[in-house]
Amino acid sequence: MENQLSYKQFYFVLGAFALLNGIFLYAEIFYFLAIPAALAIVGLALFKLDWLLLFIMFLVPLSITVEDVGGGMGLTLPTDPLLFGAMAVFILKNLFEGNYDGRILKNPITLSVIAMLVWMMFSTLFSRMPVVSVKFFMAKLWFIIPFFFGGVLLFKNPKNIIRITWLFVVPMAGVIIYTIFRQYARGFDMQSAHWVMQPFFPDHTSYGAMMAFFIPSMFSHINKLKWDINTRILGGVLLAIFFLGTVLSLTRAAWVSLIIVLGFYILLKLKIRWWIVALSGVTMVTLVLVFWVPLMHKLEQNRQDSSGDIAEHVESMSNVATDASNLERLNRWNAAFRMFDESPVVGTGPGTYSFLYAPYQTSNSMTLISTNFGDMGNAHSEYFGPLAEQGVLGLVLWLLVVFFIMYRGIVTYYRLNDPTNKALIMGVILGLTTYLVHGILNNFLDTDKAAVPFWAFVAVIVAMDVYYERETTEHKEA
Repeated sequence: MENQLSYKQFYFVLGAFALLNGIFLYAEIFYFLAIPAALAIVGLALFKLDWLLLFIMFLVPLSITVEDVGGGMGLTLPTDPLLFGAMAVFILKNLFEGNYDGRILKNPITLSVIAMLVWMMFSTLFSRMPVVSVKFFMAKLWFIIPFFFGGVLLFKNPKNIIRITWLFVVPMAGVIIYTIFRQYARGFDMQSAHWVMQPFFPDHTSYGAMMAFFIPSMFSHINKLKWDINTRILGGVLLAIFFLGTVLSLTRAAWVSLIIVLGFYILLKLKIRWWIVALSGVTMVTLVLVFWVPLMHKLEQNRQDSSGDIAEHVESMSNVATDASNLERLNRWNAAFRMFDESPVVGTGPGTYSFLYAPYQTSNSMTLISTNFGDMGNAHSEYFGPLAEQGVLGLVLWLLVVFFIMYRGIVTYYRLNDPTNKALIMGVILGLTTYLVHGILNNFLDTDKAAVPFWAFVAVIVAMDVYYERETTEHKEA
């Protein structure tokens, strides 16, 4: 009897939905069709949040940004609404259950991320454009809370580290093939290389950055994981597509990041202590600052502009005399320094640089591609952007996050004994390094394309630091 009643209820709901759907379609109201998908996503968020996070990662390479959805607000679809929903469910779930692992919160990476977010919220209170800063801060939260705080729990299972990598790689390979075909149709000319990846990526810089980001993990998985020959061949094909896409993207910063990562990989394999690597990096930066003037005079002698010829394009990396892209980057950095000089404590407000930098340009630093309206984007640096927008502490706290990511990542890599886990964290460390190097010249962590993979990989390091092998050791001691 109960079964018959439940069947009747089911058919009644199904029939009512079909009837309402027909009415709405007749009235040309199509939003009603999205209800089943919305209910499915809500169900995933409530009962299978890990599945939702994996699904979002798959969608990230395919997401498209709508510049104005109303009220002057842009939105990336379908990922932004899903990220917001995942964030809301994660917060409510942990507030009601109150069982979030305290070891995660005590991890130095987590503490530095929390400090960064607290200061960002504080600087938002003094923003010159409060609405912009609130939106920017909220976007940061819906990137970091699900994929960092939620990601640490997700990556307690090492299979999810492999899954989340290839869930990005497979659709991204489709975007790369789409882009290469469009380049081929235009004779692989340099001008089209800057925009043919649209609408999936806004330009070649973010496109190249994310290919470089995943190449180390792909290589590490193919080389070290216990896969059968067919899986290795498929992975090798995808890796070749990523390499080809990176070369054809003409993204010089991506090329540089991969070269630096190769050197960093050799240092890790040689088991050079982390503090020696850090000291070497600080020494190099100090030498550049000390010899900045003669170095710039030397670089100004290079007149090779960006070119479709790869050799000439590589040579143009150090051209700060005539290359418009390099000169515009210097112009943005100079504007960021002037903004910081005017407001060194709290900055101009998170997310405000692209709206405010125009008056901080000077006539002698502007280029052929500069605009008096300052409507050409951000500070072109993950380091100088926070300096201008959040003051000196904004930069210091971001550098602290970077330091602990690399420090705990390297320490954890050396501590792990399992070859599979070592391969997984090696790929993650090297992938993050490509972005942190790339971040000197560009900044994309305000977009889902970079922020979701970045914070997911950071969560991998925390998960491995907190959970992997340490619990096994504790059980043995017990």
